[in-house]
Amino acid sequence: MLLTCFLFLVSAGAIYFACEYFVNGVEWFGRKLNLGATTTGTVLAAFGTALPESAVTFVAVIFGKTPEAKDIGVGAALGGPLVLATIAYAVVGFALYAGRKRLKRNDSRVRVDNRRLARDQAWFLGIFVVKIGLGLVAFAWKPWLGVLFLLAYAFYVWREMRDDTSGPEDEELEPLTFRRGDPNPAMGWVVLQTGLALLVIAVASRTFVWQLESLGEFLHLSPHLVALVLSPVATELPETVNALIWVRQGKERLALANISGAMMIQATIPSSLALFATPWLFDTPLIVAGAITAVAVVALWAMFRRGAVEARWLMPIGALYGVFALFVGWYFGAG
Repeated sequence: MLLTCFLFLVSAGAIYFACEYFVNGVEWFGRKLNLGATTTGTVLAAFGTALPESAVTFVAVIFGKTPEAKDIGVGAALGGPLVLATIAYAVVGFALYAGRKRLKRNDSRVRVDNRRLARDQAWFLGIFVVKIGLGLVAFAWKPWLGVLFLLAYAFYVWREMRDDTSGPEDEELEPLTFRRGDPNPAMGWVVLQTGLALLVIAVASRTFVWQLESLGEFLHLSPHLVALVLSPVATELPETVNALIWVRQGKERLALANISGAMMIQATIPSSLALFATPWLFDTPLIVAGAITAVAVVALWAMFRRGAVEARWLMPIGALYGVFALFVGWYFGAG
């Protein structure tokens, strides 16, 4: 048990420090490719940090020997967006509100392109509704629809890169951590730092999840509570930590772009893999997870569409994840 607690704390710390290196490296990577700040967050950072979760889904649905093993992949495809749409946005709101004095701001307004974020939420919601709808019906050619989700993500990336009006110089860039004395480090150093940080994040994230599951067993928590409530929070920890680091630097545009891009990945790539390899049929907890995610996204869409979003408005969104946790506890406790 002591080893489990030790590995739990060490892996959590490793994720945080590796994310520090990752966000610094991926900003330089975007600068080297002459990408705008928003595209750097929605595409590069999001794809990098979402890769481990997508790998979990891939292994579960493709190599899983039992229906229960494949269900882990389906659950991951639903749990990720729920965590990002609730907890991750709430963390951004709390960090921005608490750090407004340190950032020397007179208000707690979220400084982002509100119209663009509202459009991203609407785009996500459209795909997500289709994704949930497919989980409620059964028909022979459903697996082929997985291709449409991959195409939807490809179109999203193309649109993000085409419509990004932010310039590479829009965000202040700190020196590359591996080459602090070099004002213009070579691409090789940028790739090395970003790649190593991503590797540490992937390994530490899996270790964190495994230790969390072990702690759940030791504390006699319901396996369903661990799988549906705690594990998704752990797997989405890199995106949340990335956002927290960027907010501390006053770069909420990158933070929210990272979350938005990760949500789009979670809505498409893991779903397509699960569609290819499973019946993609939802039980009651997954349906509730989908409904709560949709409620959170509609609320976010309404906020950003209205414009001039205050950081404190994002904090209550996190309570929706608590509602889901209470439902899971009640559902399986009653059962």
